[in-house]
Amino acid sequence: MNSQYYDKPEGQDMSGKLIAANRFAGAAGVAWATVDVLMVSKPKGYLPTIVRFGIVTAPFLAVASSFVVGTYAATNLRGKDDKINYALGGFTAGAALGAVKKSVVTGMTMGLIFAIAASVKKLSRQEGWEFFPPIKQGSYGLHTHDFTLMAERPRNWTDGKS
Repeated sequence: MNSQYYDKPEGQDMSGKLIAANRFAGAAGVAWATVDVLMVSKPKGYLPTIVRFGIVTAPFLAVASSFVVGTYAATNLRGKDDKINYALGGFTAGAALGAVKKSVVTGMTMGLIFAIAASVKKLSRQEGWEFFPPIKQGSYGLHTHDFTLMAERPRNWTDGKS
């Protein structure tokens, strides 16, 4: 369960790549479903809430799974590891979203957007730059300032008479 997407080369270990991609897609889907259930649809009862979670989370999992399967199939059928495989995976992800939404226009549009984003991601992996750079954690120098209401005064003051 602790596999990462890039642990193995493209065209190998499809199950590990599915687990890695669907872990993030499932988390995003549950987060979006929580917002939907609490603020938009507001279902009454346990069963409608669970069904709504499934309805909202399923497209996230379908898009991630179809991207992994499409990229895996393109890599093995073409015998190459390049940006075209990721573009084909992006188109399959868009087609899955279009099928879920029952809209050809949505499928084609999102397929194009996903294909471009996936190709840029593959280009970043090949050329060694970060598509989404990691967020640096730090204190940003706030630990050097005293924000208390009654700050300690310096001990070297005089009474002003001398």
